[in-house]
Amino acid sequence: MPPADSLHAPPLSTLPFELIVEILWRLPVKFLLQLRCVCKSWNSLISSDPKFAKKHLSGSSRFLVLSFMNPSHQFILRACPLPSLFNTLTPIATQLQYPLNKRNHFDLIVGSCDGILCLAIDQSCALLWNPSIRKFKKSPSLENQRQLGSYTIYGFGYDHFTDSYKVVAVFCYECDSGGATVYKTLVKVHTLGTNYWRRIQEFPSGVPFDESGKFVSGTVNWLASATSSSSWVIVSLDLGKESYQELLQPDYGGVTVLTLTLGVLRDCLCILSHSDTFSDVWLMKDYGNKESWTKLFSVPYMGNPDSYPYTKALHISEDDQVLLEFQSRLVVYNSRDGTFKLPEIQSINSWVVPDVYVESLISPCS
Repeated sequence: MPPADSLHAPPLSTLPFELIVEILWRLPVKFLLQLRCVCKSWNSLISSDPKFAKKHLSGSSRFLVLSFMNPSHQFILRACPLPSLFNTLTPIATQLQYPLNKRNHFDLIVGSCDGILCLAIDQSCALLWNPSIRKFKKSPSLENQRQLGSYTIYGFGYDHFTDSYKVVAVFCYECDSGGATVYKTLVKVHTLGTNYWRRIQEFPSGVPFDESGKFVSGTVNWLASATSSSSWVIVSLDLGKESYQELLQPDYGGVTVLTLTLGVLRDCLCILSHSDTFSDVWLMKDYGNKESWTKLFSVPYMGNPDSYPYTKALHISEDDQVLLEFQSRLVVYNSRDGTFKLPEIQSINSWVVPDVYVESLISPCS
């Protein structure tokens, strides 16, 4: 029998639902998925409320995802919390359950937006996958006629005008023009929630040669070769208007720039401009405004100056350490004291392809 005084105790007070929401959106996805079974209202909030998913996204943790082939030639994906790459030399990565049974050697991560990873599958379609909630969806086939020398470059991002996610595929192919071989493009857009690709205006300036477009401020951006010279241009596609513009590059200050790499840092478009002994890190702080290009710092090359430049700028910490990819290795450069460290992620000893994503509840299937 319970104590006599407990029989007359007042019932426990119930928190207002608004306060429960304020608590829940601060929790990691892993815990939220477990809490769906508490009651119907929690399940509905966590599983199908788009406003809650967007609110949760604002406080989500960032991860580095690494794709690689293991010695048995199996495609492996692992995720590592970004802070651990700056705070320890041996960060631990957890394996992600890739949703497809087979993976082609040429498949690659295009990029991520709001927790959804976009992967190019065998140059014929795209896979949209949220590893946090283990949901995925494949796009329809592009149905482009493959030919020798042709290739497809993708981009992925969010169109806030229509509140939709879009995949852009730029199909580049060779054709004859007066006895000379030139490249032409065929550009298609797939909107999540539809079952088709739409053709839009052709790529305006030469052909893109990045691995994938970079999503910033409602646009997808590619580095492209100019049509009449060997110079580079930045081509931007507005996902809402589905129209292009060319972005002006920074004034490199007399430095001889050998190559460029596009990226995204602090939600801004980033350029790594490579000279013979160092790479400058530039941010476009006000998207579309040439005058807002700001050089953050120069990163000297590691080892032999004749080696390849840094291939990706992945993340900048609050104390100005930058995470870079260098010859398939991860490098952390401390801009304040000019030092390097090379994190060694446990159980990964092969060529890796890194990218950054955030935890989210946003489903690619909706």
